Amino acid sequence: MPKQRIPLVDTDIHERVQYEELLQYLDEPFKHYITNCHWIQEKHMPYTQPSVAGVDRADAVVPDGRPAGSDLAFMQEQLLDDIGHEFGILTGALDPSPSSMHGWYEMAAALASAYNDWQIDKWLDQDERLYGSVHVAAQDRDEAVKEIERVGDHPKMVQVLLPIDDIMWGDPYYHPIFEAAEKHDLMIGMHHNEPPVYYGKWPRYFIEWHTLIPTAHMKQVTNMIFNGVFDKFPNLGLMMIEGGFTFIPHLMWKMDQQFRDLRHEVPWLKRKPSDIMKDQVRFCTQPSEELNKKDFMSLIDQMGTDEMICFATDYPHWDYDSPHRALPNLDPELKQKIYSENARNFYPKIPKSGGEIT
Repeated sequence: MPKQRIPLVDTDIHERVQYEELLQYLDEPFKHYITNCHWIQEKHMPYTQPSVAGVDRADAVVPDGRPAGSDLAFMQEQLLDDIGHEFGILTGALDPSPSSMHGWYEMAAALASAYNDWQIDKWLDQDERLYGSVHVAAQDRDEAVKEIERVGDHPKMVQVLLPIDDIMWGDPYYHPIFEAAEKHDLMIGMHHNEPPVYYGKWPRYFIEWHTLIPTAHMKQVTNMIFNGVFDKFPNLGLMMIEGGFTFIPHLMWKMDQQFRDLRHEVPWLKRKPSDIMKDQVRFCTQPSEELNKKDFMSLIDQMGTDEMICFATDYPHWDYDSPHRALPNLDPELKQKIYSENARNFYPKIPKSGGEIT
C-alpha cells in the first residue's frame, strides 16, 4: 500500500556542510586556516554519541559514505519526496556554529558569511521547497547585523539562527540583531548547541543532558520576554527548535505569576508573558513525547491556543520524528494547523496557500 503523503511545513531539517565545501566562499587568510592548518571548530560535549552514525540516523548516511544531511539529492529521495513536504526550513548542523565559537570573532564572522552563501547556492537555489536560516556570529553584534543586512532580503531566508549555548540573547546588547531581523521580515530561530544544563556544567550521562534540554529553552524564552524583546519588536517572532513543547503550560503559568508579583522590576513589559508567547513564540514539536490523544489535547487546552506548536522532523538526527507516527491521530483541522498552517502564519516569507491534510 502506498504511503500517505503529508503536505508538511517541516520546521527543522539539518543540512550539513563539510569544511572543504566552504573554501570557495571564504577569503584568505581564513581559507588557509582550514586548508593548511586543518582548523575545525572546538566542541565540548563529553559523551559518546547515541547511534552508530553519531547523532544521525544510520540509514541517512549518504550511500557514498558522506555524513547524513550532506547531499541534497539523497535528502530529496529519503525525506522531501517520500513524505510529501511542501516546505522545509534548513537549520544547519551547528558545525560550524559561528555564534558558539569562543574567541576569534573574525573567523566566526567569515564562517557565517561563507555558510550563508553555500546554503543559498547549494540548497535554497536548488529546491523550491527549501527555505533557510541566516547564520551569524552573534557574539560580535555589529558583524551579525552586517550579515543580516547582506543576506536578509533573500526571498528564501526566513529566520536568523541563534544557538542556545552560554549566551542569553535577550540582553539589550543584542537587540540590534532583532531590529535588523524585523527589518527584513526574518524571525529568530533558536536551536540548542551544547548548553550546559546542569548548574553551568555537564551532567554525568547523556541521558540526563538530553532530558534536560528543555530547561535551556525555557531559560531563553524567559530571558527574551522579561528583557522586553517582544514589546520592543512587535513584528518579531521566536521559533524554539528541538526542545519539544510539553513544558509550555508550566512556563506560561510560572511567568504570569511572577509578572503579577514582580512586574515593577520590568516596567517595559506591557502584556502578560503568556499573551506574548501566544502572539510571538512558537515551538517545534520534536522531540515529541509519546502522548495519547487525551493527554495531547489536554496540553493544547492548557496552552489556551492551538497555534503555538509546529511540526518538525529533525531529519536526519537519530531521534527523528516521523509525521506518520510522532503525534496521536488528531482531528483534521488541528492536524492542518500543526503540520502546516501554524508555520505558514509564523514565517512571513512562506507561501500561505497549501494542500489539505486529512
